[in-house]
Amino acid sequence: MRDNEFTRILGWPGYRVFRHEIDETTKTLRLWVRRKRGNCKLICSGCGRKFTDAHDYNEREVRDLPWGEYRTTVIIEVYRVCCPECGVKVERVPQLPSKAPFSKRFEDAVGLACESASVRQVARQFRMAASTVRAIDLRYLQRWSATRCKEPLKQMGVDEVYFGKHTKFITVVSNLETGEPLWFGQDRKQETLDEFFRTQLRKRRRNGIEAACVDMWLPFTKSIKQWAPNCRIIYDKFHILQHANEAVDEVRRAEFFRKGGPMRDVVKGKRWLLLTRWVNLSNQKRQQLNQLFALNRRVMKAYLLKESLERLWTYYYEGAMLNYLQNWIAQLRWQRLEPFQKLAHMLLDHLDGILNYCRTKVRLGVVEAINGNIKTLFRRGRGYKNLAYLLLKAQRMAVTKTEFIVLKKAA
Repeated sequence: MRDNEFTRILGWPGYRVFRHEIDETTKTLRLWVRRKRGNCKLICSGCGRKFTDAHDYNEREVRDLPWGEYRTTVIIEVYRVCCPECGVKVERVPQLPSKAPFSKRFEDAVGLACESASVRQVARQFRMAASTVRAIDLRYLQRWSATRCKEPLKQMGVDEVYFGKHTKFITVVSNLETGEPLWFGQDRKQETLDEFFRTQLRKRRRNGIEAACVDMWLPFTKSIKQWAPNCRIIYDKFHILQHANEAVDEVRRAEFFRKGGPMRDVVKGKRWLLLTRWVNLSNQKRQQLNQLFALNRRVMKAYLLKESLERLWTYYYEGAMLNYLQNWIAQLRWQRLEPFQKLAHMLLDHLDGILNYCRTKVRLGVVEAINGNIKTLFRRGRGYKNLAYLLLKAQRMAVTKTEFIVLKKAA
């Protein structure tokens, strides 16, 4: 095969292969590449100014995509220019995005493989160290993030994710309209969210935030009221229902200890049945719950109250939503369910944030979906030390909607 045929197969615009070497024993292919005659413009890597004269040059060896079974290495002549502003600088080569010994399309292939598989699987595929694959994936995501257009923040979501026994929690700020995370911060204090508003948003963008979906964590609420005065705080539906599930579980435990002897077996082992929605239960599970309700009236009342509370977010008018909540609280008057009495007081204390859902509709499930993606990435990567890398991975996963490859054992 001639050198011009190698040039067409290599496909580097502006460069040609003038020498090649094939080793069949080690299955390697080495290509020597230099600029074509018409490609005489040298671009300074510092300021982007173009030059025609070179200061000097040297050879740089980078790994490219394999050609079949052969591992391909490209040796390219890289020039240096004498820039009046930057001094002596290396030229900018589009095929070499960084100082690492890898071509751009090789790093793109590694980064694309990391989107749907773990780093260790990609490292075995390309026969590299896992740390090298992580560094390549980080550069790939940084180039992707630098070229994309970011939407303005109008509806934001704030929540925390458990990050491990050392860091404990990280604060996740997300864009509810695009469904992607925007910023990660260590801990879940008010100062953490203050740092986001101070460093990531200007005053004009802070005033443009219309709504914020948060849980009932007081430090987050204080920070949003301080930095975004035009923002309406909406309390997350799933966190409120989580408190309702905890109330049902407290009733179940109280009934277990109140009943004696064989009646305890009726309530025992029914926790996950009571925490599951009725529409998600099979016919067999529904029959088990009906048997429990026939023998224990308090547990049945607690389950029905929890199920009926979810209807609160189906209303579009503030008055109708408030009327339904008042009727729901009125049902607790003679039920003697202390956990639900505490839940009712909590709902009344946060009534304005609940009613704000009728005033400004937001996508309530986005925050939990982003948290699920972060936890999936955290499990696949077996932990992350670099929060910026984790943020880029979560953003890429949210934008491309990729799924991880799950390897199942053969039966």
